[in-house]
Amino acid sequence: MIRILLLQRLDDKAFYEKRKISLNEVANETGIGRATLTRMLNKQGYSVGTDVVDRLCDYFDCEIGDLLVRVPDRKQD
Repeated sequence: MIRILLLQRLDDKAFYEKRKISLNEVANETGIGRATLTRMLNKQGYSVGTDVVDRLCDYFDCEIGDLLVRVPDRKQD
């Protein structure tokens, strides 16, 4: 499963810029709908296109690996 590290990137950006960053601000700056950002934060395994990932990488000035991480599925015993 691919895990989206959106909350971590938000926290890092807010820390380095010494200010609070809202999802509305991210939505306005990236053109990504606020509902999509909320789903990315709250719905495990939520799928987004590469265009969304690209815009978030631009906004956070990060690489794809800083935003997405592959987490192996747990084996069912």
